[in-house]
Parts: sequence; structure tokens; C-alpha cells
Amino acid sequence: MNGVHSFRYNNPDGTNHKSMDNCFPSIPSPLSRSGSRRSPIPTPSSFRSVSRRGTDSNGFPPPSLSRNASRRSTTPIMFSNSTGRMLKPPAIERKLECTLEELCFGCMTKIKITRDVLTNTGEIIQEEELLTIKVKPGWKKGTKITFEGMGNERPGLVPADVTFVVGEKRHHMFRREGDDLEFGVRIPLIKALTGCDISIPLLGGEEMSLKIDDIIHPGLIKIIEGQGMPSPKEQRKRGDLKVMFLVDFPSTLTDQQRSDVVSTLQDFS
Repeated sequence: MNGVHSFRYNNPDGTNHKSMDNCFPSIPSPLSRSGSRRSPIPTPSSFRSVSRRGTDSNGFPPPSLSRNASRRSTTPIMFSNSTGRMLKPPAIERKLECTLEELCFGCMTKIKITRDVLTNTGEIIQEEELLTIKVKPGWKKGTKITFEGMGNERPGLVPADVTFVVGEKRHHMFRREGDDLEFGVRIPLIKALTGCDISIPLLGGEEMSLKIDDIIHPGLIKIIEGQGMPSPKEQRKRGDLKVMFLVDFPSTLTDQQRSDVVSTLQDFS
């Protein structure tokens, strides 16, 4: 999924979710057409047909519930009555906006939600739940964190899941491209031609000195290795910081300045 991960909080007993596991949602097993009808006792031939990798008499696989469940729709997900399960509405999605610093170094965030809960007498009341999310270093925009069964409760329905989708707040200095960070520096023309020492800020709040001896032309990029975002798979590995230079040219020149520039740069024309 292009580096986008999904995390699921599984809570079968209804208590607050405090831990995080990477897992795949349970997918109901495919049901054959004959299984959904009250048919007579299967014959030996029917057992042979079932053993052939779940294909029907025409050679096609039987309809699978997982195929329907993968489609995003507003209709409840249907489960077979023979399993004794109830209907489950689609997951409720909410945004979790994070700063670049939070996505780089990780953090703990608590979110309060209000949901409808069924009492023992069948009455619906509202309760507040405090959900804890541990943001891991390197998470990207679009990462999903799911709390199972934390949606509203309704008679005859399984509570929906609540899914938080990570968003990335705009940073005032850096722009993220994958695991790399980009930072723009504006310098005057004289420094671009004669060289300079500049101070480069880092995402963690520190600064580092960068000495430029070469002539800086517009669009020049200097790469500082290991000062980008951490990799979600390898926490010790980080991307790079790309310093992009923008040269400020003077808007006007006097006649004397023009003459000086011509006499100085005429050999480079």
C-alpha cells in the first residue's frame, strides 16, 4: 500500500484499548451456494466437488463474503445467520492530525469520544471513552489505527469499528517527500558568487553549519544525509535533508554598478 500501514486495537471484552498490534482483520470464510439453503444430506459426489478448491459445477469459485466486505459502501456488512453473528455497520473514520515532529519522533495522544451504549434493560445512553494512540516514528499520511467495536451500539447490530486516519500538518519550514525532508534557503547574489557559511535548522530544533565554497546557482541542492524522517520499517535508518538554494538578484542597479559588473564579468560571457 505504498508504505501506508494499518494498525488494529482488538478489544473482545469491551475495556479501554491500551496496546497496539499489527494484524489483519478477520475475514469470514467463503460460503458455498448449497450451504446457504436447507438442502438434504450431501451425497458423496457433493463432498468430492467441495474438495476441489472450492469451485462450483461450472469451475468458478463460490461467492465469498470477503469480496463484498472489501467494497466501501454505506450498507451494513452481512454475515451468515448460520454462524450466529449479527450485522456490522461500516467503520467510522476520523482524522488524526499530526505535526512533522510527532511523526518523526513519535508521541502518545489521547482522544475523547462520545458513543451510544446499550444498557441491560435495552435503554440507549451516552458514554465518554478515552482512547490512547501511540504514534510511532516514521508514520506517513494515510496510516490507519482501528479500535474494534468502539462505535455506537444498536439493538441487533455489532458495534462498528472506529478508525483514525493519520493526517500531516503543514510545517512552516520543512516539506516531506517520502522519508526525505526539503528545506529552502534564500541567499543574496554576492554570497552565491563568493561563497558563504549558513546555519541550517534541523527538525529536532538543533542547527548545523554548512560551508559553501562553490558558486551557488539557482536550483542548487545540497544533501545532508541522515537528517530526514525515520523509516517505519527500520527505526534507526533516516532519510536525508535536501537544502534547496534560492538566489536573490537585485531589482535595480545604478549606472556605475552596471559598469562594474560588466568589467568584472566580461571574461565569463
